[in-house]
Amino acid sequence: MNPYAVFLLYLMTILGVVALVLGLNRVLGPKPVATGTKLEPFECGATPVSTLNVKAVPVKYCAVAIVFILFDLETVFLFVWALGAQPLTGFMLFTFFVFMALLVLILLYVYKARLIEAVTE
Repeated sequence: MNPYAVFLLYLMTILGVVALVLGLNRVLGPKPVATGTKLEPFECGATPVSTLNVKAVPVKYCAVAIVFILFDLETVFLFVWALGAQPLTGFMLFTFFVFMALLVLILLYVYKARLIEAVTE
């Protein structure tokens, strides 16, 4: 059988199962009634004084979050590399140093762009 046909069949099966589960949930699932208690705000048990205090999250936090996830994933990759590099060869050391060089370049970019300082201001 053609690999594309197998992939298409697999994709259609996944989409069918998701549609079936969502449809069954809509038909058989609970239908909550919007009561007064249900519509009350749930924030520490207190009603909000005003909506003027609500502010959007600044965009600068997104850059810090992306950098955090990037360094977090690189740490995981370092552990995987350390476990997989049992016969330590020259090529394995080369890949390690390339990876560490990229890590240092990213760290220098974060320092030079002052991403961390922008958040603490």
